[in-house]
Amino acid sequence: MYISMSDRNGGKKDQQPGDWTPAGPVTKPFRLSPVILWLGVVSMLTDVSSESVSAILPLYITAFLGLSTIAFGILDGINQGASAIVRIAAGYASDRTGRPKRVAVAGYGLSMVARIGLLFASGFWALTAVVTADRIGKGIRTAPRDALISVSAQPEHLARHFGVHRMLDNIGAAGGPLLAFFILMLIPNGYVTVFVVSLAFAVIGVAVLVLLVPNLSTRPKDRAEKGKAEKGKAEKGKAEKDRAEAAEVPPAGKPGPVWGFRWRLLREPGLGRLLAAAGMLGLLTVGDGFIYLVLQDRDAFAVQWFPLLYVGTNVVFLLLAVPVGRLADRWGKARVFILGHVALIACYLLAAAPVGGFGPTLACLVLLGAFYAATDGVLAALASQLTPPDKLATGLGAAQTVVALSRMAASVGFGVLWFALGPAVAMLVVGTLLAAGVVASWFMLRGGLLQRAAA
Repeated sequence: MYISMSDRNGGKKDQQPGDWTPAGPVTKPFRLSPVILWLGVVSMLTDVSSESVSAILPLYITAFLGLSTIAFGILDGINQGASAIVRIAAGYASDRTGRPKRVAVAGYGLSMVARIGLLFASGFWALTAVVTADRIGKGIRTAPRDALISVSAQPEHLARHFGVHRMLDNIGAAGGPLLAFFILMLIPNGYVTVFVVSLAFAVIGVAVLVLLVPNLSTRPKDRAEKGKAEKGKAEKGKAEKDRAEAAEVPPAGKPGPVWGFRWRLLREPGLGRLLAAAGMLGLLTVGDGFIYLVLQDRDAFAVQWFPLLYVGTNVVFLLLAVPVGRLADRWGKARVFILGHVALIACYLLAAAPVGGFGPTLACLVLLGAFYAATDGVLAALASQLTPPDKLATGLGAAQTVVALSRMAASVGFGVLWFALGPAVAMLVVGTLLAAGVVASWFMLRGGLLQRAAA
């Protein structure tokens, strides 16, 4: 049995955030870790890089290159799910070394290199290779980064800390499409210029990560020994300090503790049900690009305005990320996660409605941003709470893998549905199925969290 969140908080037995019932009042004041702040800056710069490209990719593929919606569905599926190939492996490597930063640097670096490939890719297969490399980089970096956030955050404010990171992340996610919009306004068909600017922001993001984010250990034993060493330094002076520091360094040639992925991890109370629910809902989560193409098809607005749809969604996300994270800590992470998917259902139905114009389009963007605010960081916080401390990055990687794979299948499937039924009918079909999935997930998550509470 692993250490519970209450044990990490000094043995308090109060209702813990993330249980099915609301949490009690939080007594410790919120204090943001500098590690989380710098990780947020890295994500912000990287998202300016990635989202400036993602904002023009649907039009670049379907309008500039003239490929079909099925081709875009395949590329969007890769964009959603290629990272799943390495997420668990990256989490395993992070847990094994106990130093997530090293793994995260490799992931951010690979995505940076992929930006160079965009300058030369002009066909379907070349784009497929570049998008795959970029998403594999994302898969490598995400679990180690979230593990760093988890060990740097106050446990009673876990979802709120993830919300702060996602807020900074989405400042970049909003800025990237806005940057692409201005470039296309000044330079019609200036896709290559967007790719060059994207590369520049990726380089800066990697530099900030390497130079300013500390190389923290996520091993519970290492962190406990570090705390004892600091206490011994204060109480016993120089001699005790030297002995404590020597105890923290493993003898040469002797490997430290090794942890890897084991299927029994899925039997941890509540975690298996969380992964099953997240996977089922992910299968019915249509990629943002498709939603925006549905809106563009309905309203027939000029293509240069297309990147602003991404801006609108991400502005809502960044505005709601912290308050929704705080709500999840107090009211229950699982409840907020489910309500986020209810907002997505409303977005689908509104996008499929025959009534167009600025108002319905704006409402779709608000609902989509609310969906991400209620699910992205909240899922990571919930998964980290249900995972043993010595398997933290592996558990986060497993949750991210399930979501990535299911959303990849959803994108490919929706591309086929669009081709066969048309955009509006396809959106109605997915919205109806998602409503059924939300009801099923409600009971799955409730049972899983009650199972954890009884363990």
